Amino acid sequence: MDTAIPRKQTSFRLSEGLIERLREEARRHNRSLNNYVESILMAFIAEKPNPTTLAAMKEAESGKNLETLDLANFRSFVESL
Repeated sequence: MDTAIPRKQTSFRLSEGLIERLREEARRHNRSLNNYVESILMAFIAEKPNPTTLAAMKEAESGKNLETLDLANFRSFVESL
């Protein structure tokens, strides 16, 4: 069973300085430039918060419905794990 992800060749115009920095980082991570750039782009796309997370972030920023953390109980809980 072939599970390879289909690839499509494309091109982008990037500054020489950026390309060199990407090459250096790819070498540092022992990866090809293509693989390194693709992984960076995938990580960026994956970090987009879903609607539930966005709503929670908005609620936290508003300061409404915040609970107080009892550190003594929290430490006991952590120690029990």
